[in-house]
Amino acid sequence: MTNRHFGMAILILLGSAMLLIWLGRYTNADLYFADAMFDFVKNEFPLRDRWFFDEFMHQTMKALMIGIGMVPVAVLIADSINGGMLLEDRTRRAFVVVAASAALVPISISALKSLSIYHCPWSLARYGGYAPYLRIFDSLPAKMSAGHCFPAGHASSALWIPSTAMFFLPKYPVKAYTLFAASLVPGLSLGLAQQARGAHFLTHTLWSMWFAVLIVLIIARVVFGQAAADEVGRLHC
Repeated sequence: MTNRHFGMAILILLGSAMLLIWLGRYTNADLYFADAMFDFVKNEFPLRDRWFFDEFMHQTMKALMIGIGMVPVAVLIADSINGGMLLEDRTRRAFVVVAASAALVPISISALKSLSIYHCPWSLARYGGYAPYLRIFDSLPAKMSAGHCFPAGHASSALWIPSTAMFFLPKYPVKAYTLFAASLVPGLSLGLAQQARGAHFLTHTLWSMWFAVLIVLIIARVVFGQAAADEVGRLHC
C-alpha cells in the first residue's frame, strides 16, 4: 500500500494474526475455556439449550443484527429515489461502506467456514462427540469429515458494526476510534455466548473479528480510495 497509515494498519493486522496463530497453535487457551463451560460429570455443555444463550443470543440477536444491517441499505435507497439530495457525498460513501460491510462480513466469514476442516467443541470426542481436536494448521485425519466450524459465523452477524466509525472520520478521530473499539463488543458477546454453548472455541471468535476488520478496511479502501485508507488507518495507529 502506498498510504503510510493504511500500511501500518495492515501491519498491525499481520502482527495480530501471528498472535492468534500462536494462541491457537501453541497454547491450550481454547481447551481451557471450553473445559470451563463443559460438565464432565454429566457429559454435556449445560448452557447449550438455555433460553438466554440459545433463543435470545443465538436467534433473536442475530435477527436483530440483520435487521439493523438493513437500515443503511434503506437510507441509500431513499437517497437514490430522491436523486441523491438527502446525503452529502462523504456521508453517502460512509453509508455505502456500512451497507457493504453488513453484507460482506457475514458472507465472507460463512464462505471461510464452508472451507474449514475444524469441528465445533460439542462435536469433539473430548466433549462427548466423535471428532479429534485439531490445532490451526493440523491436517484432518483420513476418513474424517470436515467440521466447517471456523471461524465463528454467528459473531459475524454483528461484526460489521465497526464500519460505522467511518461517519466520524476525518473530523473526529477520537470518537471514531472509541466507536470502532466499542462496536466490536456486540460481535465478541455473540461469539462468547456461542462458546458458552459449546458451539465455538475462543479463537474462532477472535479470528472472525480479525477477518471482519480486514474486510471493513478493504471496503473502505475501495469506496473512499486513498483518502479513506489514511482515515481508516488512523484507527489502528
